[in-house]
Amino acid sequence: MRAITVRDRDAGVGGLTLTDMPFPHAAENDVIVRVHAAGFTPGELDWPATWSDRAGRDRTPSIPGHELSGVVVELGYGTTGLTVGQRVFGPTDWARNGSLAEYTAVEARNLAPIAADIDHTVAAALPISGLTAWQGLFDHAHLTTGQTVLIHGAAGGVGSIAVQLAREAGARVIGTGRAGDRDVALGLGAQTFLDLDADDLHHAGEVDVVFDVLGGDILARSTELVRPGGTLVTIAMPPTVQPKDGRAVFFVVEPDRARLTDLAQRLRDGRLNPIVGDVRPLHEAASAFARHSRTPGKTVIQVADEQ
Repeated sequence: MRAITVRDRDAGVGGLTLTDMPFPHAAENDVIVRVHAAGFTPGELDWPATWSDRAGRDRTPSIPGHELSGVVVELGYGTTGLTVGQRVFGPTDWARNGSLAEYTAVEARNLAPIAADIDHTVAAALPISGLTAWQGLFDHAHLTTGQTVLIHGAAGGVGSIAVQLAREAGARVIGTGRAGDRDVALGLGAQTFLDLDADDLHHAGEVDVVFDVLGGDILARSTELVRPGGTLVTIAMPPTVQPKDGRAVFFVVEPDRARLTDLAQRLRDGRLNPIVGDVRPLHEAASAFARHSRTPGKTVIQVADEQ
């Protein structure tokens, strides 16, 4: 099968190549998915799990990309809950070969079914972004109706989903980003938008929740905005400064089939609209990783056409 692989950690994005790889093996409780569309995180070439397995052993050449939409073609021993021919989507395991390949092995519990009327390229934009947004807002920050949430990167893959979920939950949403993100963020439901290059963050006032995807100075300055009893949630880096009289939480997204099923239903009902920023074929995945221009939403790699 064809796949995007990396072998040399020092080569960075320049080390991504399209190569032939063996067909994956379905371990116990796995399924083999024929990948139709895949998503990736630009920073994953810096993740230790891209290069080593859970025991710390080198696993190169490795296949990046950790979200997919496709069709089950094989079941591993003992696998239940999914069937051959079923359309599925979800995240792949961090420390195993990922989704930038024609086929990949995935733990069945990571995946949820999707209806025939959901496009694979749209579904592939949702697993990590959708689960991250939900877990950050509700599992970690416990956002409730009537509260105010500040969402950094409100036009990005995670932020755009978080804006929509927070609004549906009845929260007041302040989005941030660059000037070109304003219309997208407001169109998704943010009531206020702050330009990180031109506006003072303190114009947001005190908020109940800060959802951070950026880290660095933005994360540090955001702690000052959390009102007593509030929560700062970040996926970028462990925070070095705590909000006064509040909490700071760093987390890594976890697979959740039940939540994926809920997100898929919201997508089908039109209550949730992932922003697909760019769609590239598999052979252009390396250049998609390397892109420096910013586009709203999630870049998706189309691996196979719908049959």
